[in-house]
Amino acid sequence: MENNTKKGLDGTGLELPVNRHANLKSASSDQSHLQILHDIKSSNTPAVINYGASWCRVCSQILPAFCRLSNDFPKLSFVYADIDECPETTQHIRYTPTFHFYRDGERVDEMFGAGEERLHDRLWLHS
Repeated sequence: MENNTKKGLDGTGLELPVNRHANLKSASSDQSHLQILHDIKSSNTPAVINYGASWCRVCSQILPAFCRLSNDFPKLSFVYADIDECPETTQHIRYTPTFHFYRDGERVDEMFGAGEERLHDRLWLHS
């Protein structure tokens, strides 16, 4: 029997804005999370990873804004990683949502909690 459980952004159950620049990815397993981290660390493209969970109310509030902001910052790579879908590679995440910002392959900043304006300002700073 085929497993039809949706994962990643599709598994949130939220109606999310369409990404127009193909700069929004989802890590829906430990393997995909490791691959995305490898890609980020071997790239010069600035990136942000949103670590969240489907059961987290605050995560559900900021995720639509995160997706919408991916359209405003086309030169940034946006990643959503659900900590329950990537349990081994997200053990270091203690608070959801947590945002990690990368530049030139190195993590340069971290933000805890929601706040669309705060997130926008950090994205602007790192883009």
